Amino acid sequence: MKLSALMAAAAVVLLSATGVQAADTLAKIAESGKITLAYRESSVPFSYLDGPNKPIGFSVELSNAVVEAVKKKLNKPNLQVQLMPVTSQNRIPLITNGTVDLECGSTTNNTARGKDVAFAVNHFYTGTRLLVKKSSKIKNYADLAKKTVASTTGTTNALVMRKYNTEKNLDMDIVLGKDHADAFLLVESDRALAFAMDDILLYGLIANAKNPADYEVVGDALQVEPYACMLPKDDPAFKKLVDDTFISMMKSGEFEKLYTKWFMSPIPPKNAPLNLPMSQQLKDNIKAPSDKPAI
Repeated sequence: MKLSALMAAAAVVLLSATGVQAADTLAKIAESGKITLAYRESSVPFSYLDGPNKPIGFSVELSNAVVEAVKKKLNKPNLQVQLMPVTSQNRIPLITNGTVDLECGSTTNNTARGKDVAFAVNHFYTGTRLLVKKSSKIKNYADLAKKTVASTTGTTNALVMRKYNTEKNLDMDIVLGKDHADAFLLVESDRALAFAMDDILLYGLIANAKNPADYEVVGDALQVEPYACMLPKDDPAFKKLVDDTFISMMKSGEFEKLYTKWFMSPIPPKNAPLNLPMSQQLKDNIKAPSDKPAI
């Protein structure tokens, strides 16, 4: 009898603890009066700078939509928004240690990362390809045997390239830039023959390069990678708010309008369009939103 009572009491405590955990991010935001958003500095067209401390892009607008939803949920119309630049290396630690509440950039949703953070419904699909100078005559991965190839620190692309390099015995020298702009510079300055990264980011870098006509994207995509906004793990209340925000945008047509704005129309800083039609995978995800990760 005493054991049953003890177990019941423990269950109440557990349920209470779960309730606190579930409301943690929203409670923290409500108490502090601010929400902290992470952004990337060179992930065109998702999140990049258009001036000092002025992030713009497709993912930035998704973040802003979440802010409006949080303001409404907490009845805090004057909620302060703190912006924090992140890199491929520190974006996950800053979510897990509670410094950042939401990161919407160009982050791949995969099972390994899902052990540490949660992901909202996917909002883009891409794959690892190669940015090269046209003059290099590089057309595929085999052409890079014993050559220097750049990628970005802390990305799945770097891991994919290392695995492919080993499996195919290409003996590539894979060097890492601190961010996408730094890795692109390695190709621009002829210190690397190719930059392996998500193709959409490569197209964005080319569009904003000094001489866009000098570059092209080549090679088959090594794997399909879904992008999603990243948020604290084990916080179903906050995840539901973020998911509901994006799903509502997908149903209303607002998401498609944003896509047209950032992928089909001229964008800063050079007012050059990427002209990248929506993929079938993304169209399917709009019809049936999913947070399914890459393997």
